Amino acid sequence: MRKQRDYHINIFWSEEDACYVADIPDLRCSAFGETPLEALAELQIAKELWLETAREHKKRIPPPRCRPASTTSLSRAYVAA
Repeated sequence: MRKQRDYHINIFWSEEDACYVADIPDLRCSAFGETPLEALAELQIAKELWLETAREHKKRIPPPRCRPASTTSLSRAYVAA
């Protein structure tokens, strides 16, 4: 059985907002947090609500497709921050 792909997530520091931002480009969904892990946790909630709302309104849910040129694991990114 093939493993289902999940959506690519970006996590970055926003000087303008003075917090971490996590987003899913394929869904145009984002969330904020004081730490990368908090932003990721908030994004997971936002993603589930986004998908639930799309299903309720019978909207098309885009497949995961956005992939970065390079990746860094969250644990390494968090330690480096």
